[in-house]
Amino acid sequence: MQNEFKGKVALITGAAGAIGKGVAIKLIEGGATVFITDLKEDMLDTVCQAIGCSGLAADVTSESQVKAVVDKTVETHGSIDILINVAGIIGTSPLEDITEAAWDQMFDVNCKGTFFFTKYVVPVLKEKRGGKIINFSSKSGKTGSALMSHYCAAKGAIIAFTQALAFELAPFKINVNCLCPGITDNTGVWDTCSRGYIEDLKLSREEVIKNFTAKIPLGRLAEVKDVASVTVFLASGGSDYMTGQAINVTGGREMH
Repeated sequence: MQNEFKGKVALITGAAGAIGKGVAIKLIEGGATVFITDLKEDMLDTVCQAIGCSGLAADVTSESQVKAVVDKTVETHGSIDILINVAGIIGTSPLEDITEAAWDQMFDVNCKGTFFFTKYVVPVLKEKRGGKIINFSSKSGKTGSALMSHYCAAKGAIIAFTQALAFELAPFKINVNCLCPGITDNTGVWDTCSRGYIEDLKLSREEVIKNFTAKIPLGRLAEVKDVASVTVFLASGGSDYMTGQAINVTGGREMH
């Protein structure tokens, strides 16, 4: 996809994490101009310097901070063509131990953050009469996972949000799709998830990995490059006739 994205501006949230960074690198390699955001300024600055892009730290649950990021992207690069909502959190806990605060935080980061960024980017895309929005759901947004009811509920909401926007924005030639990755190795999400299962199920890390990979037809966890490659495809012209889709990147574990 060399020069596929020449002249395009992409805004990526959660880009200090492994997947967001991986997506940013692939887009830059394809010629895109990339602006990134994440919560922790020091981590964000490190990524900006490493991959050669600009960014602004922000809390995705703050509407004013989200608007500031979108405004800064347009101010710096003139417009936005692609929005990729990677920012999210995960948690594992038995239902009866999930507090109201934990439930609210799960929805605030995963859903409200996606809503805020989409709300402020859509007017830019409407003015251009085109663009791509890629949201991040999860395999667990399609088929629930034990000890993750609040996470599954939030990720399921992302799929419904994506489908609704696909209908709403189609007249403006704005494609809206989402990814449903399985467990992706070497990411903060997997570290949190595996740690939770180790503690809750009293298993070793090796046993947790063995249990998960046994359910995957392709026999391994996803790698960052697997998820990043599909994300970049959805941002490209190759996906122009796709909208409202929730694409599995699960090694065959999820097939609907």
